[in-house]
Amino acid sequence: MEEIALMRRCLTLARRAVGRTSPNPMVGALLYKDGRIIAEDYHRKAGSLHAEALVLNKAGAAAQGATLFVSLEPCCHTGKRTPPCVDAIVRAKVKRVVAAMADPNPAVSGKGLEMLKNSGIETEVGILHADAKRLNEAYVKFITTRGIPFVTLKAAITLDGKMATPDGQSKWITCEKSRHYVHRLRGSVDAVLTAIGTVKADNPRLTARIRGLKSPVRVVVDPYLQTPRDYEILKTPPQTIICTQEADTRGFPPGVEFIHYGCRLDLKWLMRELGQRQQITSVLIEGGASLTGHAIEDGIVDKVVFFIAPKIIGGKGVYSPVSSRSFRGIDSPYEVFDMKARTLGTDIVIEGYL
Repeated sequence: MEEIALMRRCLTLARRAVGRTSPNPMVGALLYKDGRIIAEDYHRKAGSLHAEALVLNKAGAAAQGATLFVSLEPCCHTGKRTPPCVDAIVRAKVKRVVAAMADPNPAVSGKGLEMLKNSGIETEVGILHADAKRLNEAYVKFITTRGIPFVTLKAAITLDGKMATPDGQSKWITCEKSRHYVHRLRGSVDAVLTAIGTVKADNPRLTARIRGLKSPVRVVVDPYLQTPRDYEILKTPPQTIICTQEADTRGFPPGVEFIHYGCRLDLKWLMRELGQRQQITSVLIEGGASLTGHAIEDGIVDKVVFFIAPKIIGGKGVYSPVSSRSFRGIDSPYEVFDMKARTLGTDIVIEGYL
């Protein structure tokens, strides 16, 4: 039970860097000796010292004979911006290393733990493995698929399944606490994907308006370059990327980037483009029914987050959250698994994996 509590502390430390370490994983670590924690820390951003190096530096000579708890297997590869953590652990004469999970990166993937064993350091892996994997689910997918981002689909609906009134009004279906949580979601991902219909209807900024959180890159599907040049998404930092069929991109503000495609946008292709060209490891979809339907049909969605407000709109409008070219039968739907539901203010939030 003590070791579980210590690993849980590592995961708590790692979460302090939500949204700031990409394309690196979030990692927390601590040194435990003589019944107490003698040092603890977490990886803050790509290019900075890893969590293991930070706690070893804090502990100094006291690290000798201690147990290192870390939420991810220590790295052993070179050719990156920071030196291998395994070497520092061996030099510090740590007695034992406990990792929540092995690093899925093929450059590490068990090699770090093996090197520690060969240096006479006891190792253990697997404590709170599922929690550690979920914490870094975007990193795990990105590294194991060679550059495809982890995609979360967000939608807000009423009790009668509407995401807008028949005349298109959608502000605000959800309560203030739910909207605050959406800002946290944005702050946890590298990019937000939307479409021109949402941009023209709402003139959104799609930023994370919470102190301490970074705002994501905005990716707009705009086939015919209809985004008004004075809209917030083009004026407000950070970067905006427009996916379009049009070749002539004159008239857009400096800094806007473009990804060009043919007659139909393949979202699987777009995800690979974003991952490989932009190092985007995670994407949040915030769009209308057409984009959400397209995303589900193209098979890019890993996770869904649905906000259900205690409101009934009625009417015969077609504003359901998912509008696709075809439908699945009751006996073969897209199924959500590992689902969790909770209340947030007056709303219900349902999260699960597709």
